[in-house]
Amino acid sequence: MSLDDITRRLRAAEIRAGRAPGSVTLIAVSKVQPDDRVRAVLDQGHRVFGENRVQEAAGKWPGFRDSHGPVDLHLLGPLQSNKARQAMELFQAIHSLDRPKLAQALARLAQELGQCPDLFVQVNTGEEPQKAGVAPSGADEFVSQCRALDLPVKGLMCIPPADEQPSLHFALLAKIAARNGLPALSMGMSGDFEEAVMQGATHVRVGSAIFGARQTG
Repeated sequence: MSLDDITRRLRAAEIRAGRAPGSVTLIAVSKVQPDDRVRAVLDQGHRVFGENRVQEAAGKWPGFRDSHGPVDLHLLGPLQSNKARQAMELFQAIHSLDRPKLAQALARLAQELGQCPDLFVQVNTGEEPQKAGVAPSGADEFVSQCRALDLPVKGLMCIPPADEQPSLHFALLAKIAARNGLPALSMGMSGDFEEAVMQGATHVRVGSAIFGARQTG
């Protein structure tokens, strides 16, 4: 696969879903990818990327921004409260808002800095104990708490269980978003992003299908 292949598949999925071409944002997930692969995607003109760890992103993206200009950077992985300031200064969106303590830290920093990235509440749709995210039953209350803190909650994010039909989880996330008046849905990865588009995804997160298998060594 490649960026061109994924972009073509994404545009075709938008058409099938009756969505406007280009209405779904493709986040190229560059975590633990070698710099040369990331640079190759930047050289093709792509400017929306996703990272899982603040420290890794801080080590590579200032240099890429110097060489390639502005890049929209999305934090997809868990965020520790003590890394919140660094995350807010580096990322344009945070997809892993998942607990009151983090919401309070982000709200304090937003007041201090006078700005805040777009925020997505992570919902643990499969209620898996090893995964972060608020339970579906607690999502409405948590969104209300975040809004009471004047946080710019734009949408919801989920990572479906690996062994379950993802479309059921995408539909659940869309239902929660709709009843809370949230316009954005971050859902769908390399293996299921076309299903996510059918269920209303506004942001899909694709890594290996663009860059190749991740390198962890």
